[in-house]
Amino acid sequence: MSKLVLILAAQILLLTTFASTGDGSTMNPERLHQKEKLTHLRVYWHDIRSGQNPSSIMIQPPVKKYSSTYFGSITMMDNKLTSDVPINSTVVGQAQGFYAGAAQPELGFLMAMTFAFKTGKYNGSTITILGRNIVLSEVREMPVVGGSGVFRLARGYVELRTKLFDQKTGNAIVEYNCFVLHY
Repeated sequence: MSKLVLILAAQILLLTTFASTGDGSTMNPERLHQKEKLTHLRVYWHDIRSGQNPSSIMIQPPVKKYSSTYFGSITMMDNKLTSDVPINSTVVGQAQGFYAGAAQPELGFLMAMTFAFKTGKYNGSTITILGRNIVLSEVREMPVVGGSGVFRLARGYVELRTKLFDQKTGNAIVEYNCFVLHY
């Protein structure tokens, strides 16, 4: 069952990355001749696993032998992205996707998610992030593998820094510094 979920999630991610243009229009070839821009975005990712309305839900528990590193677990998420650390800060978008325990000896996840922006000049645009996240490292880096809308043909990277982690609830707030090249 977990293999099927991972395969399905990977197919959805690939279809979203390669087929979506964000606004339903086709690519303008003239856009490729424009100079690439570098956009820096700082957002805060709120992974809420507790309470009546969690934003992340584990759909596959870890393998018992590796429960301390969550190896084999799969968690689906629809997390708020905010402009500042407090959860009641301005919501600028959603982080939608999953993370799966992918490291046996350490706490490491394979993360596949799309940042869907809902406000300002990036409203309706997305960036897609796919990579390895070793959670206990102070600074982590994952690649931006695509995007839509303003971020069509995006590439780049994100730097992650955990701002808050509650061991009792599993809730976390992570700062994402996104460096995105796009046309």
